[in-house]
Amino acid sequence: MRIDLDHLPEAQQAELATVRETLMAEFAAAISTSTQPWKKAGKILKIILFGSYARDDWVDEPENGYQSDFDLLVIVSHEDLTDIAGYWYIAEDKILRDPAVQRPVNIIVHTLDEVNRALQRGEYFWVDIVRDGVVLYELPNHALVTPQPLTALDAFEMAKGYYEQQSLSAASWVEMADFAAAHQGDAAQWRKMAAFHLHQATETAYACFLLVRTLYFPRSHNIKFLRSLAEDKEPRLVEAWPRASRIDRRRFELLKRAYVEARYSPSYEISIDDLDALSASVKQLREIVEQLCLERLADLRADAGA
Repeated sequence: MRIDLDHLPEAQQAELATVRETLMAEFAAAISTSTQPWKKAGKILKIILFGSYARDDWVDEPENGYQSDFDLLVIVSHEDLTDIAGYWYIAEDKILRDPAVQRPVNIIVHTLDEVNRALQRGEYFWVDIVRDGVVLYELPNHALVTPQPLTALDAFEMAKGYYEQQSLSAASWVEMADFAAAHQGDAAQWRKMAAFHLHQATETAYACFLLVRTLYFPRSHNIKFLRSLAEDKEPRLVEAWPRASRIDRRRFELLKRAYVEARYSPSYEISIDDLDALSASVKQLREIVEQLCLERLADLRADAGA
């Protein structure tokens, strides 16, 4: 993998340096008070930039609602250190609020063993990172293994299984959202429930696409992050979410918040108009994902001779 960021403007290079320093500092703070030896000796082994900013096909048009995210893989020394809430939440929050970082930042955290096992299986997501990624930080003597080719038949069978499971789940979430939205009693509460179900339908649709296309899905309920990962692989997914106007961006944020707030916050509200617009977008997303997954499965089936 490369180690230079010469393909990026100085502003983005400076932002990535700030992000790296924040991740390192806040991780050190998170483990500093531990009494468990493995935790106190915990290490960040690598920080790798992947996605559009690594490949040099990023978009930077925040005024139009289109701005590529920084996507970072953090590799750590112990499985328990991958817990976002326990070790990375404060760092993520500081980065989000840092005026020196103008782009959204997404992180995924895995152990070296997890990544190397995935590379040995030839899983596409990880092979792409090794091919395109840029190392921002690493400790010596913690190498990634050479990716092994995944057989065409194995890839087809894995993707087919993911598609059958996730597409059915996404359809169920949409059906439950429609049921909740149509409920007459205590309409405001039922609209909140519909918003939660639409969030789950969105998350599951992205899971379906990413698993079929890359054989990987991150441990995240953040649909903005999932949207970024998915659209990075397939521009046709952009069509599902209008984002040129403020109301469109507000509605997506409302859906993003629904995972927690629609269930637990008495102040969360969603109007019929917002719910109808979001429902239309989620259903369009499902249709696009369905088409993309069927195309992908057809290609994998042909490659496998199945």
